[in-house]
Amino acid sequence: MKRPEGFDEHAGPDDRRTVPAAPADGARKAPRPSRGAGLRAALDGAREARRTSRAPAADDRLARDSGPTGDGVDAHLTGLPDLPEVDLTEDEQPTDGPGTATDGPGVPDVATHLPSTTPIGARIRAAETAREARVARKRRRMLERAEVRRFTRRSRHRRAAWIAAGGVVAVLVVSVLVAVYSPLMALRIIEVKGTDRVDAAQVRVALSGQIGTPLARIDLDEVQERIAGFPLIESYVTEEEPPHTLVVTVTERTPVVAVQSGKSFDLVDPAGIVVQSTTKRPADLPLADIGRTKLGSAVFRTMTEVVLAMPADVRKQVSGIAASTSDDVTLAMRDGSSVVWGSPDESAAKAELLAALVADHAERSPDAKVEFDVSAPDNGIIRPRS
Repeated sequence: MKRPEGFDEHAGPDDRRTVPAAPADGARKAPRPSRGAGLRAALDGAREARRTSRAPAADDRLARDSGPTGDGVDAHLTGLPDLPEVDLTEDEQPTDGPGTATDGPGVPDVATHLPSTTPIGARIRAAETAREARVARKRRRMLERAEVRRFTRRSRHRRAAWIAAGGVVAVLVVSVLVAVYSPLMALRIIEVKGTDRVDAAQVRVALSGQIGTPLARIDLDEVQERIAGFPLIESYVTEEEPPHTLVVTVTERTPVVAVQSGKSFDLVDPAGIVVQSTTKRPADLPLADIGRTKLGSAVFRTMTEVVLAMPADVRKQVSGIAASTSDDVTLAMRDGSSVVWGSPDESAAKAELLAALVADHAERSPDAKVEFDVSAPDNGIIRPRS
């Protein structure tokens, strides 16, 4: 029966073998070789450790080639992790002697060639790589969003403009529909302004047919037709005041001359329209002698044009006006003097000249009856009246 090694007291030191320790968790930890081992043994042990992880069947061949120390060192190096191969071109050939094999500068320590990449370092690098990947993905998403915003900004602005324009159009359409068709904007009140000789109540009655019509749909042609029935109204202006009011501002005809018609006197405006009739001659209007001409004729319009060209203070001194043609207008003054006016051309200059001649005559001989000739506005003449 074979005895276990290590219990034979007669066994020599060369016959004892070092029993490798059982690996923990499937991994065998190799003790650091003594510094007395040769360089060749250390290198062979490192290579053996690499080969044992790839081909366990090569252990026997490596042990035979390792020399006398292979039996002891091989068993302790099988648990070493993979070591990087060291290029020792200059140090690969060992020299004999105790100093060069263990303490020479070219002999590397096996511990210095342990791999720098540990499981903890790998996890740290993996975490850093993941963090960098997350940062890169976040940056890429930010860039993509910026590009999307840049390319869609114009479309967003265009869409906002269209929406705003559509809202404005919708508001306008609704406003027009309410103003045209809604009874909320119907006419209820008619105001008449500017009347003196015209009865405002009669004007409101004439326009009452528009009551209940929306302000935007008032028939202005009918309004004109109704107001035309009032001869004293020369012109008018209508104005809508929402929600229910129509304002009519009228301009009445203003008489400028009086024309005797039988025993009455007609107050006539420049268009030949009789504004009013009275039995008493008006004191503030000149009496027009139209002869055989008609109201509104060219001769009549010439006389009214001359009267309107006079200043108000001179017009008050004129008692009558006559003309047989449009070029021989004459005036009669209240003090008994007369005026030769001529044609209606340059009536404004003739009116200024007449005012100057009348003032000059009043200073010199106010009681004398004279004739003022202003037919040539640049050469006024005062003649004694025979």
